[in-house]
Amino acid sequence: MYYQSEDNSFRLYHGDSMQVLRQLQQQVDVIFADPPYFLSGGGKKIQGRSMVSVNKGDWDKLRSIGEIDEFNRQWIDACKPLLKDNGTIWACGTFHNIYSVEKCLKETGFQIINIITWHKSDPTPTWGDLHFNFSSEFIIWARKNQRSKHFFNYDLVKELNGGVLMPDVWKLPTVGMWEKTCGKHPTQKPLRLLYRIVMASTRVGETLLDPFAGSCTTGIAANLLGRKFIGIDQSEEFLQLGIRRKHEIENPLRSIEMQKKIAENPDEVTVMINHARPKTKAKMIETGICYLRAGDTKGSLCVTPGFERLEYVLLHTNGEDCRLFRLKQKGCFQIWSKETLEQHGFTPSHATYYIVLKFDNKALPQIKIPNNLKTRSNTFVAKVRPLSDFLDFSQY
Repeated sequence: MYYQSEDNSFRLYHGDSMQVLRQLQQQVDVIFADPPYFLSGGGKKIQGRSMVSVNKGDWDKLRSIGEIDEFNRQWIDACKPLLKDNGTIWACGTFHNIYSVEKCLKETGFQIINIITWHKSDPTPTWGDLHFNFSSEFIIWARKNQRSKHFFNYDLVKELNGGVLMPDVWKLPTVGMWEKTCGKHPTQKPLRLLYRIVMASTRVGETLLDPFAGSCTTGIAANLLGRKFIGIDQSEEFLQLGIRRKHEIENPLRSIEMQKKIAENPDEVTVMINHARPKTKAKMIETGICYLRAGDTKGSLCVTPGFERLEYVLLHTNGEDCRLFRLKQKGCFQIWSKETLEQHGFTPSHATYYIVLKFDNKALPQIKIPNNLKTRSNTFVAKVRPLSDFLDFSQY
């Protein structure tokens, strides 16, 4: 063993993955593999204002189809005994290697569950005038065999997608600068991508194995979400980077900050937060009607960014008795007069017109209440926040 954290939640092995995998004894719940794509063939890409080589290293150099198949077959064969019978494996790639990975998984007895398309919202421009810009990667999700029943966090995945089952195309950004504070890896995966994978396919306390750990993004995501990690890599330099990243999240403040960052999603559904007096709030829940003042005293209406992704409303009384409800229609509202609200049993007294949101009055369970909902002034001001702010990671 190369490194083990004091809490035993982060273990690293240095060496050839094939050899180390065959020496491990512990079975794991999920394997995430980011094997070589074999695309380092002297190509170029645009980085900033310069043209740079896409070569990553000797481990990523072009190989023949037969060599790629043999490599993938070996690591998949070595991984399979380490996966619990109800476990699953995720494997990344582009067209350079993903068809080989899929073929080898099937030949080894795995059953494909999904093939995820990761659509990069900020892809690096690629050089050349004979093809489209490369802006996606693929992630195969497979279970150990046809008879096993794998775990899928169905309810959470639906909530993250506004109550509708998430599709197999994920629009997420590439690695941000906030993920490179300890250094960087040439093929580093974004924590937001691993967040979604970890939350969808594991439970708190379970263990993930990454046979090509690199800078240990899988391990950082796992630990931030209450899971354990085993990583293997042949590069001591990158394992040291992973250790620095692990030490970084041992700072409680940094850990909280990172938990919030990894759950961010540019297309994430949002929540309207609305303070209401207890009697008014009870009437809102009874009728499924939430209303807010339509602008300031001059009668203006300001709709902030994120409103178009609005799918929930959180009702609270200055931070107390918080209840989360799903809207009946995404990103939509009506403008009602004071008189119309009075006809529905309300007693508005501060404005002539109000924004009205209609919601399903069955509250959602298992939410986390942020500490900053309480306010000493301007309690009438509503805010739009991402749904992830209200997810309790310890419940999933």
